[in-house]
Formats: sequence, C-alpha cells, structure tokens
Amino acid sequence: MSTVEFNNTLTGLESYLMAFAMNYTKNVEDARDLTQETMLKALRYKDYYTPQTNFKAWVFTIMRNIFINQYRRKVKSGTIFDNSTDLYLLNNNSEERNSPDNYIAGGEIRSKVDQLSEEYKEPFEMHFLGFKYKEIAEKLNIPIGTVKSRIFIARQKLMEMLPEYRYNNN
Repeated sequence: MSTVEFNNTLTGLESYLMAFAMNYTKNVEDARDLTQETMLKALRYKDYYTPQTNFKAWVFTIMRNIFINQYRRKVKSGTIFDNSTDLYLLNNNSEERNSPDNYIAGGEIRSKVDQLSEEYKEPFEMHFLGFKYKEIAEKLNIPIGTVKSRIFIARQKLMEMLPEYRYNNN
C-alpha cells in the first residue's frame, strides 16, 4: 500500500474512529483527542501494517490500546474526572478517601464481602489486595480461568447486594 493510499484510507475512517471513540470516552473533546492520537500513531507506525489484511481492524486496535493505556495511567496516577459543567481534572486526595461517608460505605461493602461464600470471597479479596490472577491460581491450587470467573461472579453478587454503589464513580 502506497503512502497516498494509506493516508486516504486512514482519513476515510475518521468518522468511524470518532464514533468508536465516543463509545469509549462519552465526551466529544476526549473522543476527538483519542481519534487524533489514533490517526497520528497509525501514521507513525504505518510500516508495521501488513498489506492485504484488515486495515480498519488494525486502526481500531490501535485506538483500543491507546484508550486502555490512558485509562491505566489515569487510574495509576489517582486522578479522576469531575463531571461538573466545568470538567476540571481533579486529584483524588486523601481527604476524600478518609471521609465519614467513605468509612461507612467501606463498612457496608466489607459486610457484604463477608457474606460471600468462601469459594468467591477468597479469590476476590486476594485480587482486591493486588495479587495477580496467576498468583491467586497458584496459591489456591485452581485453574486461572476458575479464578477469573470466581472474581467476576463475586463482583456480580456484590453489585446485586449493593445496588446503591453500582454507578458510583469514586
């Protein structure tokens, strides 16, 4: 694929990329940024594209990976987005984490976790403490797929038991 063909094909996907980015970000400006970064990265790494393969899938995979990496960076840095009309980027400070409301919520959540059966509770707690799936599987002597499914089921059960926290972003 020549450079001109590559560029034309990429710009032809821009509206699709923007729509896909909106699914991830739920915000027009963030979607534009994600689309622009995706197109830039596709241009930068065009030599890695294998001709005669699905170009659209390749570009969408780039977008997905960029979004995931950005999300992980935000989580790791402890920042959250304020959903007010001003949309300021806030730092998640320790005062918010140590508030009385969070202390009460933590107690409620802890009591519900304690109600889980041991087969779901133990993998869930280990994952919450930062153990990797592989480490949990080895410690509990169960397959890694079983660990993943038990953690997933534990989350589902907790969401059912704690509907008031289901959509809480904090």
